[in-house]
Amino acid sequence: MQQTSSDWLKTALLLLTVGGLLSGLALYLTGMRQGADIAWIVGVLPVLLALLVEILRSLWRGEVGLDIVAALSMTAALTFGETLAAAVVAVMYSGGTFLESFAEGRARREMKDLLARVPRAATRYRDGTIEEVPLDDIQLGDLLLIRQGDVVPVDGLVASDAAFVDTSAMTGESLPVRLSRGSEAVSGSTNAGEPFDLTATHLAKESTYAGIVRLVEEAQRSKAPMSRLADKWSLGFLAVTVTIAIAAWLITGDPIRAVAVLVVATPCPLILAVPVALVAGLSRAAHFGVLIKGAGPLETMARVRTLILDKTGTLTDGRPQIVSINSPNGMAESEVLRFAASLDQASKHPVAQAVVAAAKARGLVLPIPSEIAEIPGEGVMGIIEGHKVIVGGQDFVAQRIAQPLEDDPVGAAGSVLVAVAVDGQIAGHLVMADPLREGISTMLAGLRREGIDRILLATGDRAAVATHVTEGLGLDGLHTGLTPDQKVQLVLSERKNGPVIMIGDGVNDAPALAVADVGVAMGARGAAAASEAADVVLLVDRIDRISSGIEVARGARRIAVQSVAVGIGLSVLGMIAAAFGYLTPVQGALLQEVIDVAVILNALRALWIKPHSLTEGQE
Repeated sequence: MQQTSSDWLKTALLLLTVGGLLSGLALYLTGMRQGADIAWIVGVLPVLLALLVEILRSLWRGEVGLDIVAALSMTAALTFGETLAAAVVAVMYSGGTFLESFAEGRARREMKDLLARVPRAATRYRDGTIEEVPLDDIQLGDLLLIRQGDVVPVDGLVASDAAFVDTSAMTGESLPVRLSRGSEAVSGSTNAGEPFDLTATHLAKESTYAGIVRLVEEAQRSKAPMSRLADKWSLGFLAVTVTIAIAAWLITGDPIRAVAVLVVATPCPLILAVPVALVAGLSRAAHFGVLIKGAGPLETMARVRTLILDKTGTLTDGRPQIVSINSPNGMAESEVLRFAASLDQASKHPVAQAVVAAAKARGLVLPIPSEIAEIPGEGVMGIIEGHKVIVGGQDFVAQRIAQPLEDDPVGAAGSVLVAVAVDGQIAGHLVMADPLREGISTMLAGLRREGIDRILLATGDRAAVATHVTEGLGLDGLHTGLTPDQKVQLVLSERKNGPVIMIGDGVNDAPALAVADVGVAMGARGAAAASEAADVVLLVDRIDRISSGIEVARGARRIAVQSVAVGIGLSVLGMIAAAFGYLTPVQGALLQEVIDVAVILNALRALWIKPHSLTEGQE
């Protein structure tokens, strides 16, 4: 991974302090005590100078940082001739900052890999030839060739019979996904099979992958609120440290005990453990297809108590599906579907496209319709294999055949009834509905186990539809017929019960997502406005991944708190031992080094959090 100038400085300081410590030890063992002192001082001074510069910058910003304790310990050790202890503290501090840099780099590795995979060019068909073009030259409707191993450059529709794509970098799914003709292929996935053709439906700058890259860059620039909270604790910790050190000196008359207290008190656990754990949590969540835009939303996500869900496209799939086919005249279900789908090939209506997709999924061969006449939003007529076929709503079909139709042969709220007539007689009905996403009940139960106390539905749909769709889910409230500003008011009113998380996918959800403590957007198929307004974006079209995200967030925060509590607790015990004379300055420095390494390694455990909500094979 590419190093920044700050990384190089941290590396140089570490090498200098280690070199000074080792050369001083070598001189000391050969009896050259004065030379050893000089070597140790030379190794300490650059770190102390860099530390003082950072302290002055913090004070200029009005912040009191914990680096003051480290500076005090090194200064006191040099003042009272404890040069070896000062050298050990310098190595400890420079080693801690170096380890912080390394740990954050390791935690962000998956995000950097995501950025590194950005395609720069695409292969396009043009005038009977194939040409390589920059991504920015791709236009809507361009036919692209996606070769084996290529990263899909823009969002589009598969124009070949089938495609196999690896979406692991985007969603965490371990197995390639088979896409049929007309299916959506998301930019950033990799062609794991034979070459296939893709029709571009988005420009490169508007595609899923480009948006994700922008969100990743924003996430990397964030700073954790808990880090700022640690800065607030620093004044109290500094006061306790100085009090113990001065008390040890005044009571015993031995300034070396004060030096030992200051050395043990160097607060690397508080400085390093929190950001390392939270940045590791960001990386881990991204592995499961949950892109959190910063450590702040991750920390807040760990404390949410109320969940508000949008309905269409969030709680439900957002695409109508056939739930049943009935025929009063005994025509086979497959034949009713074949006639309807054949004619619907000529329509762009979402319901018509869903009918065609359902027929193709069943392997039906669809003949080409002729003499087509469509009234947008109502229905379509045409000739299929010599038969006059009419497909549309009840009223549309009833007006064009002599046979009267029942008002509602199904009666299910939230369903769409598609009537099919052949040669002037009703052939059957296709019952279409927007079903709940798979595993919703299990997901909601898991969220309640994770501490979500209230789960509400907020939708602009009718009450009858919302009640029917959510039956049996055990929601704590249904809010229907809401406008975007009413959704905002609902989010604000629920804050009295604790932090609120809102999940949505449409443009009308964007204001509520922005005002929620944590807004979550269905990024795979949702509106761009929702993704921009949200704090969290689900990279895969599976709402159950929010459970994984919350588990990771809570795990990372728990690990951060554990690291701080254990590290500071051990440091305080070490300070007390040093005050009573049980630790020399050198021994105190070595003890603090062990504590630092332990708490940072513990913070890195967030990289391996495994959510209980994942099923086998999703890791």
